[in-house]
Amino acid sequence: MTIGLFDGADPRRGHESTLETIELGERLGFDSAWVRHRHLQYGISSPVAVLAAASQRTSRIELGTAVIPLGWENPLRLAEDLATLDILTGGRLNPGVSIGPPLHYDQVKDALYPTSSDTEDFSYERVRRLLDFVRGETATDFSGVEGFEVFSDRVQPHSPGLGSRLWYGGASLRSAEWAGEHSMNFLTSSVVKAEESEDFAEIQLSHVRAFRAHHPDGDRARVSQGLVVIPTDTATPEQRAKYQEYAEKRTPRTATPQGPARLMFALDLVGTSDEIAERLYAHAAFREIDEVAFALPFTFDHDDYVQILTDIATKLGPALGWRPGVL
Repeated sequence: MTIGLFDGADPRRGHESTLETIELGERLGFDSAWVRHRHLQYGISSPVAVLAAASQRTSRIELGTAVIPLGWENPLRLAEDLATLDILTGGRLNPGVSIGPPLHYDQVKDALYPTSSDTEDFSYERVRRLLDFVRGETATDFSGVEGFEVFSDRVQPHSPGLGSRLWYGGASLRSAEWAGEHSMNFLTSSVVKAEESEDFAEIQLSHVRAFRAHHPDGDRARVSQGLVVIPTDTATPEQRAKYQEYAEKRTPRTATPQGPARLMFALDLVGTSDEIAERLYAHAAFREIDEVAFALPFTFDHDDYVQILTDIATKLGPALGWRPGVL
C-alpha cells in the first residue's frame, strides 16, 4: 500500500516511482497493490488514473484503492470510472471507499460544492448509491434509441464481478457492521476508534468479528488488515537508523486515544522478518484474518521501498506462511 508522494516541482518522477513500485510488486509475486489518496496534497489525488496506468504495465497483480473518500466524489460518475478501470484491468480491481465530510471541509467546501455544500449527504447512503450503480441497478428511467444515440438505464460499462470486490474502509464498530450488512469486503487499517476499549488489537478484533457476524458469508467474508511493517533484513545501517527514527517519532500517538474522535494508532513494526512475524502472531486481530496490506511509510526513498518490498516478499512473507504468485 502506497501514498505515492511526489515533488510538487516534478510530479512525474513521483508518479513514475509509484508505478515502478507496483511493477516490482508484481515481479516479487505480491497478490495485490493498493494506493491511498491525498487531495490538495503532494500524493495520489486520482487513484483511478494511476491504477489505469498500472493496469497497462502489469498483468496479474490485483489493484486496489485504500481508500477513496466518497465525500469528494459523485457516486454515479465514480461508478463509471471504476467499471471502466475494472474492464481495463481484466477484473483485477478492488475499490475501497469510505464516507464522511472531506478533510478540512470548511476550507474546501466552496470550491468542491459551491451551491450544495450545506446539503450534501456524507452518510452511508452515499456508499449505498455507489454500490447500487456498480452492481447494475438502474440509474435512470430513460433508455433506448434517440436518433442515432443508444442510451442505457444503468452505468456503462457494466463489469459484473466488480460489485463483489468493493471494500469499505472503516474505523468504527458501526462501520464494520454496516459493511457486513451490505455484503461488502472490509478494510481495517492502522487507525481505529477507541469506543469499547483502549487496546488497539482488541478493538480491531471486535471490528473483524462484528463485520463477519453481520455479513451473509459469515467467517468466509473477506477482511484485510492494514499495518506498517518495515523489515530490516537486507537494510543498510543508514536505512536501519532512518527506519527506527521514523517509528520512534510516531510511537507516542499509539499510547492513548487521540483527539475528539478518540483515534487509536497501531505501532509501526520495525525489525528483522523473524522479529516482525513473532509480533504479528501475538496480535489478536492478525490471528483472525487471512489478508493483510502492509503500508509503505510515507516519506522514504524509492530505494528504501525496493528493499522493504523485497524483504517482505522473500523473508517476511514466507515466515508468515505466504507464497508468492507467479506470472
